[in-house]
Amino acid sequence: MDALKQGADALFILLGGIMVLAMHAGFAFLELGTVRQKNQVNALVKILVDFSVSTVVYFLVGYGVAYGSGFLVGAETLVQKNGYELVKFFFLLTFAAAIPAIISGGIAERARFWPQLLATAVIVGFVYPFFEGIVWNQHFGVQAWIKQLTGAEFHDFAGSVVVHAVGGWIALGAVLLLGPRANRYRKDGAMSAHPPSNIPFLALGSWILIVGWFGFNVMSAQTLDKISGLVAVNSLMAMVGGTLAALVAGKNDPGFVHNGPLAGLVAVCAGSDLMHPLGALAVGAVAGLLFVGMFTLTQNRWKIDDVLGVWPLHGLCGAWGGIAAGIFGLQSMGGLGGVSFAGQLLGTALGVG
Repeated sequence: MDALKQGADALFILLGGIMVLAMHAGFAFLELGTVRQKNQVNALVKILVDFSVSTVVYFLVGYGVAYGSGFLVGAETLVQKNGYELVKFFFLLTFAAAIPAIISGGIAERARFWPQLLATAVIVGFVYPFFEGIVWNQHFGVQAWIKQLTGAEFHDFAGSVVVHAVGGWIALGAVLLLGPRANRYRKDGAMSAHPPSNIPFLALGSWILIVGWFGFNVMSAQTLDKISGLVAVNSLMAMVGGTLAALVAGKNDPGFVHNGPLAGLVAVCAGSDLMHPLGALAVGAVAGLLFVGMFTLTQNRWKIDDVLGVWPLHGLCGAWGGIAAGIFGLQSMGGLGGVSFAGQLLGTALGVG
């Protein structure tokens, strides 16, 4: 029975890893459809090479920083438990590699190729695993401190804050440092419009991400005995909540409609294992509104040239998701409980910081 369970767990998390790996095609096509035609090939190459650099760095350094164990041992050790530790690495790598993929969309059309790869190596090797280890592996006693202070640990089931907010807020810094694309905001105060170059590609990217996200969230259970249908249906409800809110707020704009479900899914990651489906619907709807409102504000009023709107989408909706888990996860709001609003606020602030 043990051997059967180990094999089933290895297969379970491997399928999750494959589904999240497919999401990187979604990141690529979302960026491909949004940037100008002359930059489409660059976007495709960048996402694939970023993933490759992330794999090597996370295998050699990042996984060890986050979880304190490495793979520089004999293959006879690695093959134990059906190689579960290896496929767990693969699954968690696909999360880590999402950070540079997120940042890529913000700094599209003006970042130099090699410096960006160097940044990818530093972020996936050290920056992301440092926070990942704090939240998901009890590093430095931070979770114990939050629990002592607020009555519950910071809860982030599938990475609203650990993955999305961290990626989105790093992207904001990168966008501000690089400045806008040439001639985007003209001296006479006018703006050069750069509409999406290919709506079908953008929509394809969105759909690939939506489908892969069910691996991202459901397989975050990491073992078969912990799988929960609640996570799947909450992901679904948040996705449609985000879509409908973005449809209304974005006045039928196809770019907003296809980013709305992603906003909802970003926000539901943290509390997808705790909320009632109606709570997840509300969380997704708020995220859809937040994305449309803040994307418009950053581009037009604040003149922040965040090409794909990754700071509103991942940074802000991710932070909202971390906080929302402390609202809709409460038993009084129909959730399962075991979280505190103050703890979620504190953990989210740490991730943003």
